[in-house]
Amino acid sequence: MPEYRQAQTAEDLSEVRALFWEYLQWANGRVNEEFGVNFDIATMLEDDMRGLDIYFPPDGRLLLISEEGRSAGLACLKKLREGEGEVKRMYVRAEFRGRGLGRGVLEALLSEARTIGYSIVRLDSARFMKAAHSLYRSAGFQEIEPYVESEIPPEFREHWIFMEKTLVQ
Repeated sequence: MPEYRQAQTAEDLSEVRALFWEYLQWANGRVNEEFGVNFDIATMLEDDMRGLDIYFPPDGRLLLISEEGRSAGLACLKKLREGEGEVKRMYVRAEFRGRGLGRGVLEALLSEARTIGYSIVRLDSARFMKAAHSLYRSAGFQEIEPYVESEIPPEFREHWIFMEKTLVQ
């Protein structure tokens, strides 16, 4: 049975670092493949780790996924503005995919978003992340125009999909 829990211990943060690094390596490889661009993922990792507080209560969440006592992935939620949150860094390790863990952690994040008081949750996702888009659509997310708070640089936005879901409290 999968477990979704808020990261909090030093051991958890070590696992967060490892998962962020895996995610960034994978995403950078795909971005390079698709667009011939490489990002400085070492700097991105350090920036992410220095800024983890945005993913902690009261306004955020950083949920670790474990199954059978093994680390399987993570998903983050941060505040965009009053009443609005954003899903970030959702990642499930390859050997755990296809088991419903992505759906489970997304449902857990949306439940947490309601608890926080968010009425809208947004996300951005590269167009090549088709499996993720299917999951988001099946969870009620709809495509929208790029939103101001997205960290995607304007020159890449045509290659990204922006989505939102209105939450019922």
